[in-house]
Amino acid sequence: MKLPGPDHPITIRYNPKRVQVLYDGHLIADTRGALELKEADYPPVQYIPREDVEMAVLSRTDRRTHCPYKGDASYYTIVRDGQVAENAVWTYETPYPAMEEIKGLLAFYPNKVEIVQFEDGETPDAIREAIEHTDSGAGRSQLEHWPSGDQSESH
Repeated sequence: MKLPGPDHPITIRYNPKRVQVLYDGHLIADTRGALELKEADYPPVQYIPREDVEMAVLSRTDRRTHCPYKGDASYYTIVRDGQVAENAVWTYETPYPAMEEIKGLLAFYPNKVEIVQFEDGETPDAIREAIEHTDSGAGRSQLEHWPSGDQSESH
């Protein structure tokens, strides 16, 4: 076990933005409770509470890795609508004490999913595009079922 320090800094902070994860156009995580972990020169990673993830599309794998700073990681594969992303999600279920804040939270590889962050009241383009398509490509857009921002009729 190594401790973060000046030669290998790790910071964990609450991310005030809403974080959503899309896989193949489907929303599989939506949270306002993400923790952002910044480690050395690596890109920041969003760790998401399990209760904000569609766990039914995740399947535990046998893959394990070890980080000298965080501990042992376990992995999940995403399986949705016949599409599979092997070992696309990882978690530290028993991290080292210095990383206790990320215990049990889930992180997603950005090359296997789309991770979007936005302020409240903002609708990112990726979410709008997901609304505009249907799962099968047939039928009407889901967008037709959503009320527009301009509603002149009173209910």
